[in-house]
Amino acid sequence: MPLQPGDPAYVDCREVRGDEDVVEDLGRTVRRSNALTYQLYSGYRGSGKTTELLRLKEDLENRHHVVVYFAADEEDISVQDAQYTDILLACTRHLLRELKDKANPEPILNWLKARLQDLQDVMLTEINIDKVNLTVGLKEFAKVAASIRAEPGQRQKIRERIEPHTETLIQALNTFIEESKKNLPEKTKLLVVADNLDRIVPIFRENGRSNHEEIFLDRHEQLKALKCHIIYTVPISLIYSRWATELKDNYGIPQVLPSIMVRWENGDSYDKGLEILKTIVRLRVPASLRDSLVPEVFESEDVLQELCLMSGGYVRDLVQLMQEAITKTDVLPIRGRAVQRAVDALRDVYRRAVEEDWWEVLREVHKDKEIENDSVQRSLLFSRCVLEYRYFDDNGDKRTWYDVHPVLWKELS
Repeated sequence: MPLQPGDPAYVDCREVRGDEDVVEDLGRTVRRSNALTYQLYSGYRGSGKTTELLRLKEDLENRHHVVVYFAADEEDISVQDAQYTDILLACTRHLLRELKDKANPEPILNWLKARLQDLQDVMLTEINIDKVNLTVGLKEFAKVAASIRAEPGQRQKIRERIEPHTETLIQALNTFIEESKKNLPEKTKLLVVADNLDRIVPIFRENGRSNHEEIFLDRHEQLKALKCHIIYTVPISLIYSRWATELKDNYGIPQVLPSIMVRWENGDSYDKGLEILKTIVRLRVPASLRDSLVPEVFESEDVLQELCLMSGGYVRDLVQLMQEAITKTDVLPIRGRAVQRAVDALRDVYRRAVEEDWWEVLREVHKDKEIENDSVQRSLLFSRCVLEYRYFDDNGDKRTWYDVHPVLWKELS
């Protein structure tokens, strides 16, 4: 689960992540720009992006800006089948809900009334269009979102009815946004953060293009059409595609949150990164045990270190390995055998994500610490079978390198 701002379990990982800081990097762009900004943010699912975005939200709000944040996959989109229309409707719903006291919602409600008339046979519900006020409108937007997210049979029908009217929706939404901004204090910035779009599963069409390309490239003009600052999270596999320069031209240089480095490229352990991971573990055990992590929670320093190394610096796997090791332990401390069984269980999961002809690719990545721009390696990035690391060398130059998730190393021999 993402950590809320101020959570005592939060650990600053910038030093072992190539000095990446979303609060400073993304936030400063919003604060300093006189023009509207449209930024992309990426990284592995479960790497801490949401935690950082929530810190950004708090920081900007403390500076008296307005941030409309939403996790798109919770109520608005299906990550198994998402299109641009779904994202636009999600932005509309959350902006309307958060800014309803700042502007007249009539432009959006009038648009909604016309669409509900078209959708009554699809939604299998009747509604008195004349009684669509703000409260009813928000409920109806929520119903449409729920159907798009959870009802495959209705999803495409709804899109077909709405798609021809997206331009008029953008116009109505921008009228609402502009009036809202007039009622905000002078110099107040309005930012929309659409989180968890990076979880959209890649689907390749017969023409070779992916749904990621259709959403973030083919529809970039519409994604940038809203009259406010916007941050979209995007799949890491798209960041490392042949469209990288086009993404840069359309949105600016994307920000990527790498894994925490726990080894150097030659395989030697990286003490700073390991200490960060041990701190993360320490802050997630009961307070009474934090000062005696070894031997009260782990039987030895070697057992704790092995758990951290096998996570690959991927925070979600670190936490899940610890949970699995505890599940396989009757009485503390956690012993080496329990950690090994937890690693074996995680290895089975990752092994199933690797198609047979991908193993040779993984061997090459593990040997060379580099990736190539092809669909297989992008898929391996998306599935976290390959992880990215960054550090600054002795000359102050940033180095980026890649390696196979450590739980799969055994399979490469």
